[in-house]
Amino acid sequence: MVKLDILFQEKRISRISELEKGRYINFFSNSYQDNLDHSNFVINDFPRWSIISGYYAMHDLTKLLLAKRFSIKIDMQVHTTTILVVKGLLKNRQLISLLDKGHKEFLSLANDLAEGKRERVKAQYYTGTDFMHKEYLKRAEEFHKEIVLPYINKMRRLII
Repeated sequence: MVKLDILFQEKRISRISELEKGRYINFFSNSYQDNLDHSNFVINDFPRWSIISGYYAMHDLTKLLLAKRFSIKIDMQVHTTTILVVKGLLKNRQLISLLDKGHKEFLSLANDLAEGKRERVKAQYYTGTDFMHKEYLKRAEEFHKEIVLPYINKMRRLII
């Protein structure tokens, strides 16, 4: 099990002061909703960005929970540390699994983008085809329906 004490000692997480807490809550409340709205808005035309925005909606909503319920902010290695903190605090294995899947999907896309930068012509050819657009659209729709929305709904219940 994840020991939060170690994450505090490593300065990967810290406590949010009462003066800062409102600002954090406001920021992440708006940020997760903006990312969720963006994910919905671009899903048909830009499915890869829909997946990225969907993951960030999950990530920011998680940080909202951590700020609101536990007065914890993530300071270093943000994505990995957020998942570790959730694992340390929450007992809901299904929720943790969804966040892990979202993070892995995001990393997969990030790696795709990095590879595309190294092999620009190849990436432009494959990502510009109707076939690849349809593949990413299918992937984005599944990701949104099976990962993002269930996670968001469960996390919202924890925040209230």
